[in-house]
Amino acid sequence: MAARCTGPHAVSRHSRLCVRSKYSTASTSKPLYVPRSSARSDAASATQDEEITADVVVVGAGVGGLCCAALLAEYGFDVAVVEAHDVPGGCAHAFERNGYTFDSGPSFFSGISSRPSTNPLGQVLHALDIRLPTIKYDAWDVHLPDGEVFRCKADGEAYRREVSRVGGPEALAQWQALERRMDPLAKVAGALPAAALRWDITAAATVFPYLPGLMSAGPGALFLQKPFAALVDDAGVKNSFLRSIIDLECFVLSGMKASGTITAEMAFMFMERNGAEGEGERSAIEYPIGGAGAVVDALVDALKKRGGSLHLRSAVEEIVVSDGRAVGVRTKAGRTLHARKAVISNASTWDTFGKLVKSEHLPPSWRRERTSTPMTDSFMHLHVGFDKSGLPDDLECHHIVVNDMEDISTEQNVVAISIPSVFDPNLAPEGKHLAHIYTAGNEPYSIWEGLDRRSDEYRQLKEQRSEVLWRALEKVVPDIRSRVDLSLVGTPLTHERFNRRSRGSYGPAISAAESSFPGPDTPIVGLYCCGDSTQPGIGLPAVAASGMIAANTIAPLDRHMKLLERISG
Repeated sequence: MAARCTGPHAVSRHSRLCVRSKYSTASTSKPLYVPRSSARSDAASATQDEEITADVVVVGAGVGGLCCAALLAEYGFDVAVVEAHDVPGGCAHAFERNGYTFDSGPSFFSGISSRPSTNPLGQVLHALDIRLPTIKYDAWDVHLPDGEVFRCKADGEAYRREVSRVGGPEALAQWQALERRMDPLAKVAGALPAAALRWDITAAATVFPYLPGLMSAGPGALFLQKPFAALVDDAGVKNSFLRSIIDLECFVLSGMKASGTITAEMAFMFMERNGAEGEGERSAIEYPIGGAGAVVDALVDALKKRGGSLHLRSAVEEIVVSDGRAVGVRTKAGRTLHARKAVISNASTWDTFGKLVKSEHLPPSWRRERTSTPMTDSFMHLHVGFDKSGLPDDLECHHIVVNDMEDISTEQNVVAISIPSVFDPNLAPEGKHLAHIYTAGNEPYSIWEGLDRRSDEYRQLKEQRSEVLWRALEKVVPDIRSRVDLSLVGTPLTHERFNRRSRGSYGPAISAAESSFPGPDTPIVGLYCCGDSTQPGIGLPAVAASGMIAANTIAPLDRHMKLLERISG
């Protein structure tokens, strides 16, 4: 995210992939990931003044928009996607600098190679017949303020041992009590695939086959729509260490602590990580060969193979509404893309209803509600390329550094670290590693607002505010500053500029204690939404689910049922 993509991955580097025996590669008979330049550099296929007509026009080539568009193309619709950036992927796009291929955002994946998958992104890939080679792994480290390292494992027994080792017997007993409450809810979380959801009067037909599984949790299922803190309290969890760990897991997932994170989201995460009791492995924690960019490229390729089109460097000026119906979009360059059936916005709620749709087309109270949705804070990003000589062969990819356990959500408190070149050496030049370090959802936009990105003041603030990222990385690679080959700092202004995120926000701060994320429908006929401003909310699995829900809602019921039957077995 700290820079624009300057070109596709060098294919020659992908011939020397060597995976350590500590990790396993998902089975595939296909070659390892070789990026397609068409997915990375496709410009508009028509001149800027030419009009285009499609069944559906999707605004924004983030993961939610691409999942929606590719599924609509699979359903048989003619789809055109318009994207302001010069690369697709939104917050998940990849970029290259000096031979390093960096993830701009998400680096933690699960269930993308499973067939069938409980993960919504895995379900989309299954529906599109996309098989990505991945590296499977089972652990990541949390660095606590006292220097202790809490090792998170995708294994229930191992996780219990770690809770006992670090938190003591009281923490273990209370964690086990919470597990007993979570287990039936985890079964329910996996009982209804996101692929079955649609947002119209026929929704009951696709949900009905899954009702027995949904009812298996009994009265406890009422907690699914409550804040996770309510279940934690009800289970009798009072240990301060355990409460902080729970808040941390919630914050990393949703941008909010347990008091604001919906229980259903945590139940799904619990199932993804550990599986429901007695059901074994439900999904795999994994990293795609080629990084997040490989997922984006695969979605773009699937869209194009089904006749869809992607139009980059095509910032939208207005969603065109005529007689109460969305009929297309107009770009800032003056191009019009007409939509026969629908327009779907993958832009944020603030951008869609505050900028792209003129106020006269929306009920005033409805528009005020959507544009006043509270925001999470923004990001600081650090992308580093560095010499790996002398570093341990078993260096872990993922780390979370916590500076204060008292209030997890405080400014610059939680830092995430990803070193994906331990999985895929081809992401970095020979003899090098790369790392992405970031504070997610806890960097105030206000201290950056109005700064000139070319000014000394901006450069000084970047240096000052990125120091917490360097200190975090030093916990993993103590001499990192002497190893640096390349470093790039991204700020809320970077996030706002490249990803078109209003105020650089991580997303809506919709507390489960007060409200819920809206569905894809709007008061305007033919206008739908997807992305992290809609159900189910923030996060890669959630935005993939939002894209599925929007696509399913538009698709005829019989086609939806056939697709669901194909990916459920």
